[in-house]
Parts: sequence; structure tokens; C-alpha cells
Amino acid sequence: MALVPLAFSHPLEKRQNALPPVNSATDAAVLQLALYLEHLEQNLYRGGFDNFTDAEYIADGFPPGFRQNVGVIAAHEDVHVQTIRTILSNAGYTPVPPCSYRFPYNDPTSFVGLANMITSVGIGAYLGGGSLLTDNPELITAASSIVTVEARHDAYLRAGLGASPFPTNFDTALTAVFAYNLAQMFIEHCPQQLPIIILPKLTFAGPAPPPNLQPPTPAGTSLKFTFDPSTFFVNVDPNAQLYIGLVNMVTNVTFVEATSCGDGCVTAPVPEGAAGAAFAVLSTFNGGLNENQLSEFGTLAGPVEVVLS
Repeated sequence: MALVPLAFSHPLEKRQNALPPVNSATDAAVLQLALYLEHLEQNLYRGGFDNFTDAEYIADGFPPGFRQNVGVIAAHEDVHVQTIRTILSNAGYTPVPPCSYRFPYNDPTSFVGLANMITSVGIGAYLGGGSLLTDNPELITAASSIVTVEARHDAYLRAGLGASPFPTNFDTALTAVFAYNLAQMFIEHCPQQLPIIILPKLTFAGPAPPPNLQPPTPAGTSLKFTFDPSTFFVNVDPNAQLYIGLVNMVTNVTFVEATSCGDGCVTAPVPEGAAGAAFAVLSTFNGGLNENQLSEFGTLAGPVEVVLS
């Protein structure tokens, strides 16, 4: 009988240490962005667990045990951070350190709504980054095993809000530029930023969805955005027609005409079929660009996340 644990200990030890390799600078760049976002989520969920009591979650309408599961999610993020750090370190790269963060929540409901938004960005970054790992199937598998867990987190959070846990047929992939810029609104200070361009800011000014995201925002609803034209990287004629490009699901980018509501202000309608988490940018283009092109040269300001359902 004493031989049984010995027979199993060696395979288990090999399984535990079988982390994927980093085969290229592209692999490392994808992992550094993933780690940057995992640090953000780790800090977010730890705060959602530490800053509120079980009684406060229940008073806000969440079921008993919800706060405990927020703690479980935080523990998952701890493991994701440590795993990515180890993969990078094993390959000779210095993992990007965590930043100082600011999160605009003041009660369990606003925390969970914010967590839904931030987790949607993380899911999008993994989906977008996966297409860059074509020479590393082991790393694709590892990244995929994280993004499925992130999606379970998001479904649980959404159900806790009373929203649909699966509001769309597809999730929305994000380029590295867009995912990185979406994270910036929560950053106070970073000891080390990534070598990714930071675009001019676009702010979503409403209407805000109800806390339970029900009913879904219907097509045709006027969305309001604000921006500072003086921050644009290019000169734009003040009378030029502007557009909102909405990145959503696998339709990639839908362009809708924007209507001026004053200096640094436009409105645009929700396009037909848009749902879930969408990501809006301001552009002078009215079509013909995919998300990669939009993030490389087609964006005047943005992106900003708009939760439609």
C-alpha cells in the first residue's frame, strides 16, 4: 500500500510544473497586458470582498453567500496573477508590477456593476490576444482556460444583479490598444506602464442603464458622449461630420452618425442588434475599418464601455 502514493506523486508533480513556454516577444507582450489587467481585477475583487460585510450585500438584495463568492473570485485572480508572473519569469521577462487604482463604487450594487464592466474588458483582451498567439498552442490553451473562468465570474455577477447571465450570442474581442485604454480610467499611478499608446479620452454621459440591466437598452436610444477636441492627435475641422464606431460581438464595428450637442459633445443612436458590453470610439470614418484599423489610426477619442444589457 505504501507504493501507491509514490506511484502517483511523480506524474502529479510534472503536471503541476507544466507551464507553457513563451516563444516570442509577441507572446510576452500579450502576457504582460493580461497581467496588467489581472492586477486590476485582483485589486477590484479584493476590495469588493474587504470593503463590505455579508449583511451589506444581503441588504442590497444579493443572496446569502454572495460576498463569500466574491472572495473566491478574488482568490482566482490571485492565482491568475501568480501563474502569469511565473510564466514570464521562467522565460526571462520581468513581470509588469501592479498599479495604484481608484474604483468608483460605494456599495455592493455599484461594485458588482463595475466588476461586470471591468471583467468584460478582461474577457475581451483575452479573446483579442488569443489571435496573436498562433505559434504557441500551449499558451493559447492556458489563456483559454483563464478566459472561461472569467466568463463564469461575469455570469455569476450579472445573475446577482438580476441581469441575464448570458446577454449575447458572442463576447466582444478587444485589441491590446483598446483594452489598455479602457483600463486607464481606473489607474491612479503605475510604477511601470506598458509600451501601448494612450488615446484621447471619450466619456459616456448617459443614459445609464438600470442596476439590473433590465430591460435591455433598445435600438435607437440616444447615447451621449463628451470629449476634449484639443486632445486629438490630428487636426479636425470643427464642422466635420463625426461618427461613433461601436465595437460589439462579432459584428466588429458598426458606425453610426453622431449629432453635435455642443462643443465636445455628441449623441448617437444605439444600432440595431447591439447588446451586452459595447465599446464606443469617436471617429471621422463612417465605415470600412475593422477594429484593428480603428485602434491603429481611426480613433479620435475612446474607447469607452457602454453596457447595453
